[in-house]
Amino acid sequence: MKIRIAGVVRDSIVDGPGLRYTLFVQGCPRRCPGCHNPQTHDPEGGVETTTERLLKDVASDPLLDGVTFSGGEPFMQAAALAEMASEIRKIGLNIVVYTGYTWEELRKAKRRDWDKLISLADVIVDGPFVHELRDWRLNFKGSTNQRYIDAKKSLAKGRVVE
Repeated sequence: MKIRIAGVVRDSIVDGPGLRYTLFVQGCPRRCPGCHNPQTHDPEGGVETTTERLLKDVASDPLLDGVTFSGGEPFMQAAALAEMASEIRKIGLNIVVYTGYTWEELRKAKRRDWDKLISLADVIVDGPFVHELRDWRLNFKGSTNQRYIDAKKSLAKGRVVE
């Protein structure tokens, strides 16, 4: 499946727990002031590739603990990322998704592709980056309004579990 990306970072230790392959998708409608990745906002920017090619790259690194989907806004390309997440699960890696949407917005949307991606994630870091609330001491978050959500437990309990 085709996907538009801004790039990848192999061997990241700042985008979730352990050693990670971080995929930065292209396109974000939120355009948060102070965004760490403003070059990802334009949905026509970046490069087009395939999920198959990215999966091959992920599978070639036996040291990885997981894969992180960041951006841009991952939920703008949720179908392609859900396809990738399903295959990533098969090789035993965990999945972290960063999104500018809140958990409540994601669930309220009732979009099949979004729900599929949520169901395959281990962790979702939700909420827009708010420059006035940034804190460099936060682990895996940029601003204090963002939450580090256990996706599986949150789905099971029907409420956010951090």
